[in-house]
Amino acid sequence: MDEYAHVVNVDGAVARARDDGSTEYLLVERSAEEDHAAGLLGLPGGKLEPEPGIDHAVEATVRREIEEEVGVVVGEVAYVCSGTFETDTGHQCLNVVTLCAYDGGDARPREPEEVAAVHWLTMDEIRAREDVPAFTETYVERAAAVRDSK
Repeated sequence: MDEYAHVVNVDGAVARARDDGSTEYLLVERSAEEDHAAGLLGLPGGKLEPEPGIDHAVEATVRREIEEEVGVVVGEVAYVCSGTFETDTGHQCLNVVTLCAYDGGDARPREPEEVAAVHWLTMDEIRAREDVPAFTETYVERAAAVRDSK
């Protein structure tokens, strides 16, 4: 059965409106100490580690991880997509991407061993950066589509 075991990772595409009406998304620069995608920009999030019997485990995880990593509180959380991948260290992962409404807080690295910097970027700014992996860009595009459909 072990060949089917996956670590469950939950990412949050935190969206907020700029004064000009455009939407920006919170991306984190992964610390050089990270085992996977060190130094690249990605969505905040982390491993699903729920207590037994918890309801809404994905939502609870993404809320906890975003607040722990960058000090931001999110409101509504909506499912975007999921997929599997293998980390640089060979671990099999199920990645669940969510769209999170920004509710407050000053984004800053709170766990420097995981997050080196934070950036609020529009979709165009994300596309223009070379340190954003294609999968991160795709996740934000899918989150934007969910946001636009509401």
